[in-house]
Order: sequence, then C-alpha cells, then structure tokens
Amino acid sequence: MSPVTDDPAQMCEEARSLAENGEAGRAALLFEKVLELGETSCRAQAALGLAVVLDDAGDVERAREADRAAIATGDPEYGPRAAYHLAVTHERAGEHAEAAPAWRVVVDFGNPAYLPPAHLALARIADDAGAFDEARGHWEAVIATGDAEYGPPAAHDLAQRHLERGEPARAQRVLAAGLKLIDRGTAPYAYARLAVALGIAYLDQAIGSFGAALGEDPSDPEVGPLATELLARTLPLRGRAGEAAEVWRRGLSDPATAGQVRARLRRDFGGDEDDGDPSALWWEPVVEQAVSDGTLPALAGEAFGALDHMYALLAVRHADAPDGGRAGDAHDAVGKAVQVPGDYAWGPLLQESFAERLRLAMGPSDRPER
Repeated sequence: MSPVTDDPAQMCEEARSLAENGEAGRAALLFEKVLELGETSCRAQAALGLAVVLDDAGDVERAREADRAAIATGDPEYGPRAAYHLAVTHERAGEHAEAAPAWRVVVDFGNPAYLPPAHLALARIADDAGAFDEARGHWEAVIATGDAEYGPPAAHDLAQRHLERGEPARAQRVLAAGLKLIDRGTAPYAYARLAVALGIAYLDQAIGSFGAALGEDPSDPEVGPLATELLARTLPLRGRAGEAAEVWRRGLSDPATAGQVRARLRRDFGGDEDDGDPSALWWEPVVEQAVSDGTLPALAGEAFGALDHMYALLAVRHADAPDGGRAGDAHDAVGKAVQVPGDYAWGPLLQESFAERLRLAMGPSDRPER
C-alpha cells in the first residue's frame, strides 16, 4: 500500500519497516521517492537505506551509486555509514584498491563510531602494499581510539611487524597498550593472543641482550659461558635451532670459556665430575653433540629404533626355531642383532666399545701368535 504522506521521515520509517519484513522491492521504491524530493533532511538516510536494500538484492552497482549519493550529502551520521558500506562492498569483492578511497572517506568524516574499522582496514591495505610507515600510522590510530573490538587486532598486527623488523621493545609497548583494551573475562581468546605475542616479544628482546653480551668476543670467563647457554637455549624457542647450534660451537671452540660452556651444555645429562672421566663412556660425546645441535630427540629415536630392531630379530628367531636347531638359530640371531647399530652414525663407537669389553672379559688369548 502506498504512503498517504509526503513526509520524508515517515516515508523512510515505512521503507525501513518494509525492508525488515522482507519487502525489499517496495522499500526500494519508497527510498527512491524520498530521493526524488531533492535536498531534504532525510536524503542521506534514504540513500543509505536504498544502498542496503539494493545490495541485499544483488544489485551491487546501483547500491554503490546510492552510497555515493549519501556520502555527497556530507551528513555526519549517514555519510560515514554509507562510505563504510561502500568500502565493504569492494572488500567483499576482493577489490582492496577500490575499497581504500572509501575507507579514507570514512576517516575524513571523523565519526568516532566508524574510525576504528576504517583505520584497521587501511592499515592492512597499506601493509599488503609494503608501506609499513603508512600502515603503522593507521594501526596506532586504531589503538588510540581505545576501541575494545578493533584495538587488540591492530596491536597484534603492528607488534608482529615490529618483531619482524627486530624491534621487540616497540612490540612490547604496543602489546601492553592493546592488553589494556581487553576485558580478560569477556574476551579470553583476544587476551591470550596478545599475551602470547607479548611473551614472544620478551623472548626476542632477551635473545638480543644475550647476543649483545657475547658481542664479538665471548671469552669473558664470567659472562661468556652464561650468555652462551642462555642464548643457545632461548633461540630454539623462536624456531632458530640452527643458530643455537652455532652459539654452542663458538663457546666450545674458545679455550677461555670451553670448559664452563661444556659443563653448562652437559648439565641435563652429564654425571658428577667425581664419577670419573665422562669420555670413558662412548655415548657421552654423541649425546653432547646432539644437545648442541638440537638433535637429541632424533638421537633418542634412533637408539630406541635400534633396540626395537635388535629385540625383534632375537624374538622372531627364538620363536621360529625348532627345538633341535635353536642353538644355531640363536647364534645367527645374535650376530644379526649385534650388526644393527652399524647402520647409525654412533654404531661404530658402540661396536668398538663392545669389542673392547669382550676382549677384557675373555682375558689374554692363549693362542700362539703367527
């Protein structure tokens, strides 16, 4: 039913009601009628309403025209909302270059309600284009609004870029500001995300400090070994195990610090010094090397794999051999089991140790020399 009034405010209200009840076509006609009235106080509202209705109906191009009509009114409420809607239609279509001018219009209106999402969108567009300084300005603007929804992701994104640029102290300040915007009780995920990022920032700062302590000359007998251990044990937490291995190697190669560095390297597996020379145990150098290289889990996997293979050979031979041939089969199985470790880098050390212990156990040979 057609309206009985030409009052633009009432027409807009009726059109809104029609749109909410699923009568998009009638709503669009009413919004268009308001626009036909010219420069009324409801022109911006009608243009935005028409844009939303047309967008929902799939007529995106006409919706964008209506958005531009609303923007052109300069209305402080419906103007930025229309610019926001226009930007979203471009973002949805993957047209980020076209979305950027619309987001800038939102910012130019200065309406506090729409500044956070606009600045965040512009920051990400600039970041994708590699314009860090521009992106940083927008991220900082989002955080400065104090918005609890958009501020934390802006803090996270900016902090990530600071970390990538080797600026952990700046990342910490940004993340601390972001955490202040979050109610931990109502947004635990957002809080945890920033808290973890803050911890990473502290790790990176610690890595920088430990590295600076070593400098070009890590031979300080007091600081060198401690800084070497702390740096080597922290680097893997940031996925930099290869660098950690190099730190251990440098410390072990310096005569002034090698002893203390080796003691720190072996603290998790080495025995007491009073127990004798650790080099007497063939596996100690293997374990030490694995710890310094960050390959101890792989070494443990190899050792257990070898034991499993050896046990399987012995068990299968024992189970399958007939009673009369068990002795011969058992001897054959033992021989094959003993050969298993030879396939590993540490196998020859084990076999050499075994041969020496066997020689000592059997005593001097009674056979004459040839």
